[in-house]
Amino acid sequence: MTTTDTEDRIRRRDDEEADIYDEDGNVRGDFLALVGAAIADRDTLFLRQNVARLHESEIGDLLEAIQPDQRLALVRLLGEDFDMTALTEVDEAIRREIVDQMPNEQIAAAIGELDSDDAVYILEDLDKEDREEILAQLPFTERVRLRRALDYPESSAGRRMQTEFVAVPPFWTVGQTIDYMRDEEDLPYSFSQIFVIDPTFKLLGAVDLDQILRTKRQTKIEQIMRETNHPVPAEMDQEEAAQLFEQYDLLSAAVVDENGRLVGVLTIDDVVDVIHEEADEDIKRLGGVGDEELSDNVLSTARSRFLWLLINLGTAMLSASVIGLFDASIEKMIALAVLMPIVASMGGNAGTQTMTVTVRALATRDLDIYNAGRIIRREAGVGILNGVIFATIMGAIAGTWFHDYQLGGVIAAAMIINLMAAALAGILLPLLLDKMGADPAIASSVFVTTVTDCTGFFAFLGIATWWFGI
Repeated sequence: MTTTDTEDRIRRRDDEEADIYDEDGNVRGDFLALVGAAIADRDTLFLRQNVARLHESEIGDLLEAIQPDQRLALVRLLGEDFDMTALTEVDEAIRREIVDQMPNEQIAAAIGELDSDDAVYILEDLDKEDREEILAQLPFTERVRLRRALDYPESSAGRRMQTEFVAVPPFWTVGQTIDYMRDEEDLPYSFSQIFVIDPTFKLLGAVDLDQILRTKRQTKIEQIMRETNHPVPAEMDQEEAAQLFEQYDLLSAAVVDENGRLVGVLTIDDVVDVIHEEADEDIKRLGGVGDEELSDNVLSTARSRFLWLLINLGTAMLSASVIGLFDASIEKMIALAVLMPIVASMGGNAGTQTMTVTVRALATRDLDIYNAGRIIRREAGVGILNGVIFATIMGAIAGTWFHDYQLGGVIAAAMIINLMAAALAGILLPLLLDKMGADPAIASSVFVTTVTDCTGFFAFLGIATWWFGI
C-alpha cells in the first residue's frame, strides 16, 4: 500500500456523497468496497478519516455490512479511534464476536469513556471472569456504579439506566446550582433536568433546566422544584418503564431503589431502543424464532427454531388424526380432499389476524380484564360476519366447480363454524396463556393454528359425512 493509494481512496471518497447510505437506507456498496480495500491494505489513514469520524450508529451498520473476517481487523486498525459505543448498535452475536477477541485492557480503557448505560450493555455479554478483570481496572467510583447496575435483573430499568446525573439539595439556590454545573467537570454529557435529593439520596423532586434559566439566582431550589410523579423502580421491567414514558410523554425519569433513593436516570434514547427491541422480540416470538439474529450461524439458528418446529409437528399429527377419522368419507368423495385445506387455511389466517392484534394489545396493556369482554364480543362478531361472507363466496365456487350445490352448502357451513372458532381462539388462547403466566407471543401461534385446523377439518368432513350419508 502506497501513499498514492491512500490519497486516491480519499479523493474518491470526497467525490462521493457524505452520506454512507443509499436511497434504500443500506450502506453504499462503493463505500463498502473502499473500506474493504483499506482494511486489506491496512490503510489506517483512510479508516481514521472516513470511518472513525462516523456516528456510532453508522459504524454499527458498517460492522454488520462488512464481511465477518473484516470486522475484527477494522477494530484493531482503528485502535483507540474505534468508538466502543458502536458495539451497542450491532447484533448480540457480532458484539460478542468482536469483544471476545479484544484484550481486556483495551475494553477497560474504552469503557471508561462510555456512558454507564452503554458500558453495562457491553459488560453484561462478557464472561464473569473477564467482566471482573475489566471492572478491576476502572476507578473505584465508576466500578461501584457499574457493579450496582449489573446487579439488577436483565431487561430491568436498573440495567438500562445511566448512573450519571445531576442532583442537588433543596436548600441550594438557583445561583449555586448554576455555578456548580459550570465548575463541575464530571457531569453527564447531556441532561434535561436536575434532581433534588435529601442527605440520604432519597428523591424529593426535580427541576427542568428551562425552569432554572427562567428563575432568579437567589431563589431556592425547593421553591421551584416539582414532585417527581413517575419515578421508575430499578427492578421494573424495561417494557413497563417504556410504557410510562409513552403514557406521560417523558423525556427522562428518575430511577430509584426499593428505599426511594436516587440511583440513576432513564432517558428517552434508551427507551426508544427498548421499544424497538420489545417489538422485534414479539414479532420473532410470534414466528417461533426466539431471540434469533441475522448474524447467527447455521447451528444456533437451527437450534432456536427446532423446539417450535417439533411442537408444530406434534400438532400437525393431531390435525392428521382428525382427518383419519373420515378416511372412508374421503375415499368415496374425492372432492372433500380437494376442498378441506381451504377451510383450514381460511381459519388459520383469520385466527392469526385476531391473535396478532390480541398479543400486541396485551403487550401494550391496551387489553385488560375491564375491556376483555367487549373485545371478545367484537372478535366473535367479526368472525361471524367474515364467515358468512366467505361462506357465500366459497359455497358458490365449490358448487359451480363440482356441479354440486349441496357440497357448496356443506363447505359454507364449515367455513362459518371455523372462522367463528378462529376468532375466539385468536383472542381467548392468548388471554388464557397470559393469565397462566406464559408468554402469549411465544405459545399462541401453534395452539391457534391447531384449533383452526382441527375445527376446520372436523366441521367440514363431519358435516359432509352426515349430510351425504357417506
